[in-house]
Amino acid sequence: MTFMYSVTLPVSGGNKLRRFREWAEAHVPALSYSLPQQTPIKTETMTIKLLSLEDRQQLLEAFANSSRI
Repeated sequence: MTFMYSVTLPVSGGNKLRRFREWAEAHVPALSYSLPQQTPIKTETMTIKLLSLEDRQQLLEAFANSSRI
């Protein structure tokens, strides 16, 4: 799979990857995405790679309609 599209979301604090996976499982379970290997605790954002523009739009809509990650 080639993840050609990306979206950067505001995510602060520790355990960003785990928290995003749990959030994605609950809000967009059918979405295919790729996460970075690791993210420093000090960063306030995280970039998620996606397969299509439709996936990007679906993720942004779910993020806007839910509690933050």
